[in-house]
Amino acid sequence: MSEAPHVLLPYQQSWIADQAPVKIAEKSRRIGLTWAEAADDVLIAGTSKASGGDDVWYIGYNQDMAREFIDTCAGWAIQFAQACEAVEETLVADEDSDILAFRIRFASGYKITALSSRPSNLRGKQGVVVVDEAAFHPDLNELLKAAFALLIWGGRVRIISTHNGVDNPFNELIEQVRAGRNSYSLHRTTFDEALTEGLYQRICLVKGETWTPEKEAAWTREIRAFYGDAASEELDCIPRASGGRWLPRALIEARMAGEAPVIRWTCEDGFVDQADHVRAADCQDWLDAKLRPHLNQLTSYTRTFLGEDFGRSGDLTVLWPLVLEGNLVRRTPFVIELRNVPFTQQEQIVFYLLNRLPRFSYGAFDARGNGQFLAERARQRFGAAVIEEVQLSEPWYRENMPPLKAAFEDAMISLPRDSDILDDFRAVEVIRGVARVPDSARTSGQHGQRHGDAAVAAALAYYASLAEGGPIDALTADAPRAGFGAFAPAGTGLEALPGAEDFEEFV
Repeated sequence: MSEAPHVLLPYQQSWIADQAPVKIAEKSRRIGLTWAEAADDVLIAGTSKASGGDDVWYIGYNQDMAREFIDTCAGWAIQFAQACEAVEETLVADEDSDILAFRIRFASGYKITALSSRPSNLRGKQGVVVVDEAAFHPDLNELLKAAFALLIWGGRVRIISTHNGVDNPFNELIEQVRAGRNSYSLHRTTFDEALTEGLYQRICLVKGETWTPEKEAAWTREIRAFYGDAASEELDCIPRASGGRWLPRALIEARMAGEAPVIRWTCEDGFVDQADHVRAADCQDWLDAKLRPHLNQLTSYTRTFLGEDFGRSGDLTVLWPLVLEGNLVRRTPFVIELRNVPFTQQEQIVFYLLNRLPRFSYGAFDARGNGQFLAERARQRFGAAVIEEVQLSEPWYRENMPPLKAAFEDAMISLPRDSDILDDFRAVEVIRGVARVPDSARTSGQHGQRHGDAAVAAALAYYASLAEGGPIDALTADAPRAGFGAFAPAGTGLEALPGAEDFEEFV
């Protein structure tokens, strides 16, 4: 005899298990998340005060949603054998007129009440607030202000919705969460993710049909055909009308500081064929002449981070250090751009740089394609505790570009005043709701072809600056140290990482 399946699918279980004061669900249509919320709400309202019970206030954007939610709760109450009265219609006093509401009362003394979306309906209330299809409420910002007031006395807020445009307050709230501007809990479930976790199998079970992969594939095609051009928003959690530039030119220029240089090195095509010692010596001369003076200007007391976007012949390799100032501003001391530089010399430059960045704490390296070589070599040399190999992808950009944008808006980052770097940031667009550099975004800068390389390196650097890892060093006020090797105990070999004076050993 086969084991009975869990009543709730994994994403529904995850939603109910999250007890954060404020949680947000960015979801596909018709995946049963509100149904799962109703189950949780019945348990909350049916529980005694001593066990954590409370009133539940459900707010949909129309009366049909309110009635449907109460009916769903009544069904769950029967399943849970909760003692409750029949569904009732009631009038809730409002400053303009009485508002029709739907309610279930439980023997615990608590109730579930479905209200209209008028913000004033929440005045004087306490308990759990559920805002369903939040993106479609006429005044979501005011409604949330009223809902969040319940948090003062221990209330909780649940916000559930599909998307309704990129400029909608619901999407703006999600972007604020991803930018780290608040600590709300965020869940995201697309149609495909729900299918992977058993949505169609559950539909077949409820309908008494036999599930097969072929039936699921045909049903999925039918659903996507039904939504047509709206499928991205309705099923894939991608707000519509989301194309366009990511950052205004004026905002980028406002964060540019004239004192930060861009240090560039372009190698001739024949340079790669020269002998190893010749290439190493030429690279060393460039490092000593162009990079060392700027490294010498860095204080030994500030933490540093590094982001790297890899390129070999067509695209640039960009090395973007950040200095964490005392006021938490991420200052760019300089940027290194390498064009047509052989792999071995890129490794030489990275090792030289990381060995001299004071209090170097974390680096994020582009590990796509050929970039995996340099990322892996850096990790091997300096350790997985401080070097992360990043596979840049749409989910990575979705989670990590909003914090960088927030740093621009809040004046918490500085960058070089350079026209090519400006063009790289201007190349970032919002595609399918995610800020990234389009594959076709090739520009001709003053120093050659570009593909938004500096913007990607800066994003990786800012991501690295948020990491909690890295070495911990204790030193007295009169004994400053500089360079990664300062953190290495004697005898480990790391205290003698290659630099200007010992690169021959490295080769």
